[in-house]
Amino acid sequence: QVQLVESGGGLVQAGGSLRLSCAASGRTFSSYGMAWFRQAPGTEREFVTAINWSGDSTIYVDSVKGRFTISRDNAKNMVYLQMNSLKPEDTAVYYCAADFGRRTLARTIPPRQADSWGQGTQVTVSS
Repeated sequence: QVQLVESGGGLVQAGGSLRLSCAASGRTFSSYGMAWFRQAPGTEREFVTAINWSGDSTIYVDSVKGRFTISRDNAKNMVYLQMNSLKPEDTAVYYCAADFGRRTLARTIPPRQADSWGQGTQVTVSS
């Protein structure tokens, strides 16, 4: 079992930046991949980005490529999401999730396949 706690959300103007953090506990952190999802009001939860267990493979949804960066620190049991050039359409609740398995490559994860979820952190981008 893995417990995940997100932080770092807030209100930012379009073009601004935010850094989300996710603290993990429970299972050995370096034994699984991590991902970020988001959910805007009235929409389904969507995959944003993922990183493999070692941090050397990442994948992004097209809408955030070049703007968002996922990273992890296995010594601190932390995963991060650096979000730059934010747009109003990035407004959503952001969730970190665990993807069990020591996969060589990061993968796009359907929400139903994520293994553990955090409680979410709100990101609001004003125009």
